[in-house]
Amino acid sequence: MHVEDLLRLEPLDLTLLWGSPPLLAREISGVTATDLEDPGRFLQRGEIVLSGLVWWSAADEGAKADRFVAALRDAGAAALLAGEETHGTVPEVLVDACRRHGIALLSVPVHTSFRAITDTVYLRQWGDLSRRPADHYALPENVRGELSRLLADGADPDTLLTRAVAHLGAPPCYVLSATGRTVARTPAAPPLPARQAARRLKAAAPFAAAPASTTLRVDPDASPYGQWYLHLPGPVDAPPRMLHEIAEVFAQYRQGLLRRRAAARVPAAELLDLAAAPRPGPALLPAALRACGLPDHGPYTVIAVSMGAEEGAAEAGAEALDELLRHLPGRRFATARLATGGAAAVIATDSGAPGAETPVPGAPCAGAPAAGAPGAVVATLKGLWPTLDACDDATLPYGGISTPAAGPQELNGALEQARYALTAAVRAGSADGTAQLTAVEDLTTLDALLAGIPADVRTAFGVHALGPLADGTNPSHRMLLETLDTFLAHNGSWARTAEALHLHVNTVHYRIGRVELLTGRDMARLDHKLDLKAALLCR
Repeated sequence: MHVEDLLRLEPLDLTLLWGSPPLLAREISGVTATDLEDPGRFLQRGEIVLSGLVWWSAADEGAKADRFVAALRDAGAAALLAGEETHGTVPEVLVDACRRHGIALLSVPVHTSFRAITDTVYLRQWGDLSRRPADHYALPENVRGELSRLLADGADPDTLLTRAVAHLGAPPCYVLSATGRTVARTPAAPPLPARQAARRLKAAAPFAAAPASTTLRVDPDASPYGQWYLHLPGPVDAPPRMLHEIAEVFAQYRQGLLRRRAAARVPAAELLDLAAAPRPGPALLPAALRACGLPDHGPYTVIAVSMGAEEGAAEAGAEALDELLRHLPGRRFATARLATGGAAAVIATDSGAPGAETPVPGAPCAGAPAAGAPGAVVATLKGLWPTLDACDDATLPYGGISTPAAGPQELNGALEQARYALTAAVRAGSADGTAQLTAVEDLTTLDALLAGIPADVRTAFGVHALGPLADGTNPSHRMLLETLDTFLAHNGSWARTAEALHLHVNTVHYRIGRVELLTGRDMARLDHKLDLKAALLCR
């Protein structure tokens, strides 16, 4: 469906305020309704944006409208549909901003609801399955029609898959995520543990049919962490094109699911913004938790992830985190990108509560215990972390996990803990070249504790604590630092230090005396030794 198709739908009664023919020919991938002043981080490329313009007032300068439209342009939005109800018309400054930034602008009359536009777009997209020329398909026409109706009615993935392969004799069949999570399976397909499923995906010929099994990529445009696969473990007598069409049906289903998850990230981002605030209002956090479908009572666990500072890394991190957490049956969670970079999730420790997410079909990843005490979440996440390595061409994230937060007001501390543990994981991973997950409870040594401190703070501490010795260009100072490091590593033993450095004990005494003089520290004092040890670790 294209932007210009919306103007041809008489029931919607939309009016074109500005838009060149190439802009009107842009394909619509989805719909987002927002009244945020800067909605860019919640938009997907190709979406049309519905806005009631609540964020704008007649007293505002044109720069506010310009920033809003610029955010749409940067996110790759297909068009802006502006409601007339709030101001009685669409402000001229918004029309000018759309003209400058190349965003098609349509006005939505008062009698047309945003829901009507959203339903029209999605039902039109789903209906395309049954409206294409019949000779384009290998699936029988009645099957295509039934699958289109199931998609439009919001059928669950098990039902959709079962009906899709029914005319093939109902063979065992799965739809698997990139990490081996079972998205859907037919009644004839036994539960498949995630690790076993991931091994099958790795062993399969790349997205092609093999004599004993068939594995097809569902959506070629999906990210490594968001990819799904249609997997038939046994031989099936069906044309390859027919199986590809079944995979395309699940690509349509997946796109609808992604749109719903993107909408759910809006309240999740608001929750994380509140959690990051030092003193949010006492009623704000419980309300934000409820808006995310989470209980307004604890305990909670917070996990933060990072995949670097490159463009798109925050979104990739959110997708990786979302996929990881969907291996937790019965756990409710809210995931979003962080305003400061990376992504985070709040996980409710309670399980089986009303409204909890239904476990996916099939067995969870081996080693993932059922919901229980808050501490079990950390162990479960650590057991699941290696599953991310199953994703093809994926950059593995770093992660940090907090200790349990007893209630909403403790979420600020939990988020800070998760960020600190994430920093420690990044530093440790950079040192040995591996991506890893670190929990606050893992920070049991001075080295591990210091690893979570930002690099510039570590450097400043090291420079001030070591004084002149921090100058690494001075050969004499480098020699003194080596002696100090060895002396502390041997618990202040003069004899063992001399032996390790092949020096006379008097030489060690002389060098440590020089260290004391240059740093102003007394090596007879434990606290001064700890200061210098920390300074060495911070270099």
